[in-house]
Amino acid sequence: MCRFCELGRAPADHSAAAGGGFSASAVARPSAIPMPARSGEAGRRLLLRGGHVLSMDASVGDFVVGDVLIDGNRIAAVGRKLDAGDAEVIDAKGMIVMPGFIDTHHHQFETALRGFLADCILVNDGQPHSAFNYYEHMLQKFSMVYRPHDVYVNELFGSIAQLDAGVTTVMDVSQIHHSPEHSDAVVQALKDAGRRAVFGYFEGWGDRAKYPEDARRLRAEHFSSDDGLITMVMGGEIYIPGYENAWKIGRELGLPIALHVVGTFGMQPVFDELARSGQFGSDNIFIHMTGMSDMAWQAAADAGAHVSLSVPIEMTMRHGMPPIQKALDLGMQPSLSSDVECTMTADPFTQMRSAMTLQRAFINEEALGGRTDCAAMVTSRDVIRFATLEGAKGLKLDHRTGSLTPGKEADIVMLDATAINVAPLNHVTGAVVTLMERSNVDTVIVAGSIRKWKGELVGFDVAKLRGELEASRDHLFEASGIDRDIFRA
Repeated sequence: MCRFCELGRAPADHSAAAGGGFSASAVARPSAIPMPARSGEAGRRLLLRGGHVLSMDASVGDFVVGDVLIDGNRIAAVGRKLDAGDAEVIDAKGMIVMPGFIDTHHHQFETALRGFLADCILVNDGQPHSAFNYYEHMLQKFSMVYRPHDVYVNELFGSIAQLDAGVTTVMDVSQIHHSPEHSDAVVQALKDAGRRAVFGYFEGWGDRAKYPEDARRLRAEHFSSDDGLITMVMGGEIYIPGYENAWKIGRELGLPIALHVVGTFGMQPVFDELARSGQFGSDNIFIHMTGMSDMAWQAAADAGAHVSLSVPIEMTMRHGMPPIQKALDLGMQPSLSSDVECTMTADPFTQMRSAMTLQRAFINEEALGGRTDCAAMVTSRDVIRFATLEGAKGLKLDHRTGSLTPGKEADIVMLDATAINVAPLNHVTGAVVTLMERSNVDTVIVAGSIRKWKGELVGFDVAKLRGELEASRDHLFEASGIDRDIFRA
């Protein structure tokens, strides 16, 4: 019997689509359109035929009409009129075929609270509008009452919702490690979702919290190899007392170290000291990077650290102005991340559009003011790169994903360019960034395995899992003592 079954809502059937363990939803549901069988298995070949291929690899190129050959879990070839041989052919005509999107920072455990904090800001800073804030409501109230079962259901639903939107890889920043059981629930949900994920081991609270020391157990039990679909990152928040130990353990275990870097939290003095003492490395993932000194920025760039930007959240929650131009001026190519669905959607199209329009707004304002030496404006191709290849680089996964490169694992999305919101297609990257949204995601493939087929998620009873999520939401509101007024001002 799996270890999560005692949590009260596990179904009798444990045949999870992507592995064993407790699953509230993994009940196979056949698609209305026949789907290729055994996708992702060794020796199984699929040919995506006749799509508009956007490879995100200059050495491969793009194809107005091209094919992608998948052999098992890997991309075997990309080109024109490839020989199908014994491959099963999937008609990709009218589809944009491109790498799956990568979200480098998403708090999936908060899925049941979607939209509730839409009007909040980050912290109570004593300024106007700050009484309703994320830190006090989410971290100090809601998060304290999560049971392992709540963690599992929220994580799983959030994962498959992003699969539906074409996000094939995520770094899940799970600040919910109140006990080893909470941590194991996160890992099990990420595995059961069947997509590529980076388990972000961040802090927890309470007498049974074992952060950061439990990282050693988690690494040994779940992540002894870095070759699996799920890998691990160490959370090293510098606002947590004793953060130095988390950094030490992370580096001892050979894990990247990720942390939120936000001026609103008063982090600049500590961050500056880390910069001056040479603590930054290419293993660091700095999330947000708002309000930091020029000295620290230069140190981060010199160290080869990565920056993950959550542009819509940073703008709406008072993190500070998203530092996209600062990163670009220093030669740092950022990735994009959704952050918290309690405040903003986690779909990649919103992230790309926001990054593109904000950076261009900065440059346009300078040009309108008479400046003639403005920085270059980012293009639709640039922000797709941020949302794919740069995300893979930031998570140390670019040898496996992020582009349609032969030899890499087959993380691929097919986007419908014949749909009413896109047709007629005139510009591939422009259509993806400026016209498309979740409904255009036709087919999603992770490591060669089809996870969404012709608009339908594969292997999940979404209605059943939604019921589990609603029950979790009801518990969270009741146990936290927060009133769920859905029409509050």
